[in-house]
Amino acid sequence: MAETLSLAKRWEDLRATKTAVFWSCAACIVGTMIVGFTWGGWVKGGTAHEMAIKAASDARAELAAAVCLHAFVNASDATTKLASLKGTDSWRRDTFIEEGGWATLPGESKPVAGAARLCAQLLMDGKLPVAKSAG
Repeated sequence: MAETLSLAKRWEDLRATKTAVFWSCAACIVGTMIVGFTWGGWVKGGTAHEMAIKAASDARAELAAAVCLHAFVNASDATTKLASLKGTDSWRRDTFIEEGGWATLPGESKPVAGAARLCAQLLMDGKLPVAKSAG
């Protein structure tokens, strides 16, 4: 009767050829790349660059919106302007903020892209900081 070798013994006796090792490594590399790009969150350099530019632009707009909100609330006629803003059509609120100059950072000549929309949204949501009284 022929003796059946155990899996451990067969593994120990295995002598892989260079071709088998090469193709095993190639399959592992391809498999790793497929898993990484599909489920691992990997991206190519161009996509990462676009994501970084968008993140920087969004951060700048959020900063300008915070400055806008502060300037709007601390204005002498803030309650009147807020009533005017609430009376304005929703699609014109960002224009109202831009024309008021609140979405333009100090030292800049043009409003920051997206800041007026965020500022108007914060004002309409009622997330107003408490204005400090002078004195």
